Amino acid sequence: MTLIDRHKKAAEILPVVSSVIGGERYTVGSVGTFDHINPATAQAQASIPLSGTDSVDAAVAAARAAAPGWRNTPGPRRREILEKLAALLIENGSELATISTLENGATMGFGANRFVTMASDWTRYYAGWADKLDGLVVDTARDEAFVYTIPEPFGVVGIIITWNAPLLSLAMKIPPALAAGNTIVLKPAEFTPFTSIRFLELAKEAGLPDGVLNLVIGGPETGAAISAHPGINKISFTGGPATATKIMQSAANNLVPVLFELGGKGANLVFDDANLAEAIPYSATFSLVNTGQGCALPTRLLVQRGVYDEVVEGVTAVVSQYITGDPLELTTFAGPLVNDAALQRVSGIIEKAKSEKAGRLVLGGGRPGGELADGFFVDTTIFADVDPQSSLAQNEVFGPVLSIIPFDTEEQAVEIANSTAYGLTNYVQTADMRRARRLARDLHSGTVGINGTGNMHVGAPFGGVGISGFGREGGREGVMEFVSTKTVLIG
Repeated sequence: MTLIDRHKKAAEILPVVSSVIGGERYTVGSVGTFDHINPATAQAQASIPLSGTDSVDAAVAAARAAAPGWRNTPGPRRREILEKLAALLIENGSELATISTLENGATMGFGANRFVTMASDWTRYYAGWADKLDGLVVDTARDEAFVYTIPEPFGVVGIIITWNAPLLSLAMKIPPALAAGNTIVLKPAEFTPFTSIRFLELAKEAGLPDGVLNLVIGGPETGAAISAHPGINKISFTGGPATATKIMQSAANNLVPVLFELGGKGANLVFDDANLAEAIPYSATFSLVNTGQGCALPTRLLVQRGVYDEVVEGVTAVVSQYITGDPLELTTFAGPLVNDAALQRVSGIIEKAKSEKAGRLVLGGGRPGGELADGFFVDTTIFADVDPQSSLAQNEVFGPVLSIIPFDTEEQAVEIANSTAYGLTNYVQTADMRRARRLARDLHSGTVGINGTGNMHVGAPFGGVGISGFGREGGREGVMEFVSTKTVLIG
């Protein structure tokens, strides 16, 4: 069976995409259609109806109508619904992983299956908050008022997510918003609508009332309408800084608070005292998972001079063994980029780095042939000796490209790591825990991972500084993003 045949067969499980407003499905879009292209085959596999501002108005109205009932739903009942949703995500995990692969090329073995587990974990974690949000009694003098606080939902939350890991984004945003008692208007990227419609179907199966979660499928103008809508009380957005700027400008007209999880250009600092047997495979693998399409990946590898050659050689050897191929196959490490625009952009970045001699090309740099030639594939690519001030080192690639940069001292490593405008995640590999603690303070990012860690945990806040955004997802901070505190004084 050819790659095209495998994907056509797999695509039989794709749900019919439609906007869903107040429980009603709208399979005809008011502003036309969008052909969804399978990134592995470059062939159209569905026609997506696109909704416009009229659908945003209707979705906001539905969310506002459902808001009193959901707000007054007892916390234990909200928890039960979210716990059921978490279980349904696992029960339908194989289907959800396949949908992810078909819509954006996430590999089954190194991305899509993991996203299902993570999404269930996030949903279950926030289910636990639904009946635990409470206020405080404020200490006052005896003859003063009795003062206490009440946590309240904002109301209607506009959620706009990007395409690289939609299931994970849905689980990071929707469960905490629902646990706090908010209703939602959701807009996924038009490139990746299938996961969102299936998530909504499972939420309904779990018992979520109609109108509490509304889905509007549309393009940039639809997102702009959500951002500017006077009926939206909070906006949570994952995407790029340029779009975030536009959202913030629109939200400012209504003084609507925003939460932004934006891009990143993470650095992974490997010191000469690191355990290289662990640091080398970690550095090679983690930087390129999801075909490099992740904002929190350590795409700059900074290596101390004493072990530089060994690390470059080791990382190159590890990456060269990874398979670029059909993302439906469990052995495939790197799949295609999400669409042709991403392919042209990443290919252009690689060619520019070559022509400008931004670094020494040690692996990849081209495109695979054979049955992959028609898809949106690029070779996993490594540049060594990269100029830390080059465009390659300063700007987000969002593709399977790793930049390796030498450094001599700890101070120089920090300077290089902090030299970009981004500040989402950084990583450190060292045996010196005093150094690790110093760097945890000195590195300019919302998260610092030390010695082989990931970049997020459901019980801990995740988010950035600088142009990587503000606000936090995860932990108590994540649910409090969707809570407004009211103070009550009784005389």
